[in-house]
Amino acid sequence: MRTLMRRHLGKLVAGTAIAVTGTALMAGITLPGTAGAEDGPGGPAAAARERGPGDPGVSAPEPGVMEAPAEEGKKGIGRDPLTDDERKRAERLATAPAARSGENVDGGRGPQLLTTDLAEPLTSEAGLAAPRRAVVSSYDYRTDQLVTATVDVGSGKVESREAQQGVQPSPHREELREAVELILASPLGAGLRADYRDATGRALTSAGPLTLSGFVYRKEREARTPAELASCGVHRCVRVITKITDGPWIDTRDLAVDLSARTVVRTPSA
Repeated sequence: MRTLMRRHLGKLVAGTAIAVTGTALMAGITLPGTAGAEDGPGGPAAAARERGPGDPGVSAPEPGVMEAPAEEGKKGIGRDPLTDDERKRAERLATAPAARSGENVDGGRGPQLLTTDLAEPLTSEAGLAAPRRAVVSSYDYRTDQLVTATVDVGSGKVESREAQQGVQPSPHREELREAVELILASPLGAGLRADYRDATGRALTSAGPLTLSGFVYRKEREARTPAELASCGVHRCVRVITKITDGPWIDTRDLAVDLSARTVVRTPSA
């Protein structure tokens, strides 16, 4: 069931071998107007075939009508998901203090956004029309701090902001992309580059052709931690799982990337 072709660093894995194994359920589909129809001589199906749209009792099909999607309002109602306007406003307000001083995963100005979610109402607001709040989490690579802010998206008030060090939530897709870029720029990325060429016949020069997933590297869960990863936990460190889009998996789990230090390390176990 699992077939693994092992080569140097990258282990090229058949697309159905790693990650989630889906189960496809094949269901019989009955076309409209055919269920229960007799197709023998004189039957209703045969009679219908003998008549055309111009014959009495036969009407031409109505043209299809497609309804335009409802326009998303600038403000949501109740427990509706955050609208794009609400999300952007909350993120701007939440990250404003570090907009100039903070640093994102690729060294740009401003902290790295991670998640923005609709907050639950306070216990004291049960049964009331509670304000719509957003909880915005971001990571400042300049200080290696996770910052969580709660914003009233109606009034624009930042109700709370908390900075923590040593708290490492799941990586954002932009962090996984940057981790792969660092791998490709490292000598340790030779296996990934070679496996991609073997699978596609083309050179891998960026993370663009890959579908990425990954998780935080936690040194306390490792039997042995390389000295270069001793700061992980305070530093933001990740493992990346790579898949050629519409192609096979390439196993890079024996690499850990310290995004804070921008280094790539081979680990003793994956």
